[in-house]
Amino acid sequence: MLDNNMKTQLQAYLEKLTKPVELIATLDDSKASAEIRELLLQIADLSPKVSYSEQNDRQVRKPSFLITNPGSEQGPRFAGSPLGHEFTSLVLALLQSGGHPAKEAQELLAQVSALQGAFHFETYYSLSCHNCPDVVQALNLMAILNPGVKHTAIDGALFQNEINERNIMGVPAVFLNGKAFAQGRLTLAEIVSKIDVNADKRAAEELSARDAYDVLVIGSGPAGASAAIYSARKGIRTGLMGERFGGQILDTVDIENYISVPRTEGAKLAGALKAHVDDYAIDVIDTQSAAKLTPAITEGGLHQIETASGAVLKARSLIIATGARWRNMNVPGEEEYRTRGVTYCPHCDGPLFKGKRVAVIGGGNSGVEAAIDLAGIVEHVTLLEFAAEMKADQVLQNKVRQLSNVDIILNAQTTEVKGDGSRVTGVDYLDRVSGATQHIAVAGIFVQIGLLPNTNWLEGAIERNRMGEIIIDAKCETSVKGIFAAGDCTTVPYKQIIIASGEGAKASLSAFDYLIRS
Repeated sequence: MLDNNMKTQLQAYLEKLTKPVELIATLDDSKASAEIRELLLQIADLSPKVSYSEQNDRQVRKPSFLITNPGSEQGPRFAGSPLGHEFTSLVLALLQSGGHPAKEAQELLAQVSALQGAFHFETYYSLSCHNCPDVVQALNLMAILNPGVKHTAIDGALFQNEINERNIMGVPAVFLNGKAFAQGRLTLAEIVSKIDVNADKRAAEELSARDAYDVLVIGSGPAGASAAIYSARKGIRTGLMGERFGGQILDTVDIENYISVPRTEGAKLAGALKAHVDDYAIDVIDTQSAAKLTPAITEGGLHQIETASGAVLKARSLIIATGARWRNMNVPGEEEYRTRGVTYCPHCDGPLFKGKRVAVIGGGNSGVEAAIDLAGIVEHVTLLEFAAEMKADQVLQNKVRQLSNVDIILNAQTTEVKGDGSRVTGVDYLDRVSGATQHIAVAGIFVQIGLLPNTNWLEGAIERNRMGEIIIDAKCETSVKGIFAAGDCTTVPYKQIIIASGEGAKASLSAFDYLIRS
């Protein structure tokens, strides 16, 4: 299960344990159980502080295992394999159960420990999902800290019967006390705020009481992180507010064009950005989204940002770096069947459609890459492209055309998502050449048709173009003095990570120049 390199690395991590950890497995005669037994025995052999045992518990899933301490039954449970992207979740659960401190803010950890009530969480994941580990790790930590919290992380590919019974068409899918709780990436703070009814109010009051910033950066993706670092290096009071640190790169798997880094993954790059930001005196405000901008009445005055939670933050200058989001098809049925067959992440949700027929909407790089990836999992892929030719790089086009289970239909305008009331059953499209409407029977629809800027909250405050992009000049200045913008939410051409990072630095330097002159 674990190669020598992984064993060496894991053994080094397990040396950080300060108290014993017990792995309690509940297994059957399946191949999956045998693999889990082998994995857990290998882990137990790496540290004298880790022990392994088995018990026949009819009340829990088989195969599964609990990570706890001797004499206790508190802790997270994995039902299925914790390899792939979830191996990090396994390692963190071992460390945190063994007394190694979590890196979350102490205030948040105290809030988790103080939660009252019984919370039984179940998270369905896929081993190829890069969004799932954040959710699994957050809920695992809650189960370690609070005896009222139980969490089981479930490999959806292994428990397909539950996937079908619960009509799960996208991961991560979280259930609380048997009822649907959330879908998609969540941070620990977001989970706590959903179950702690007074959390948002307390956070809003605390944020509103903070002193004004010299620079407040809105958005914590590559552009925002870069802007915050450059500002902090100038020695000025800097705030960085965002919904999820890393932004859109968290939805990116392979990154091979960030110069000097031959290859990395979105989650790893986001972690590196966060570590770099943490090296500086930057006031990081997580899980907050901007709802309204009120520019300063006079030049040199304070701009105000109102958050969705009701907090009001003030700053002498602003850098808006809110990025972009996946574009919707805006056709009948899309919203109704979102997460029930309509999905935007082939890496996360592809394994849920194993052996089924799916459609990919979009013939750009993202769409063609999705078709190539899905072809190795599903029975058949139909790629629908609106234009008369695909826009993807030629090397990708050549590769997808070589796949026997991929059909490509050009001049196809998607017109409607069809379903049976609970899940997708097909998609309709208009043949733009013949004018005829066609139907394709599919179980899943993967939408890959580009991005829209996250700027709706700026309506009436600063100038934007017809696409909603913030209009900026060569120095990243907007139509309002003291307000700058950077990255994918702006009119800058070519939406790339490395360009966003550079634009963030430029916006920060421009903001500093504005501050010293105003």
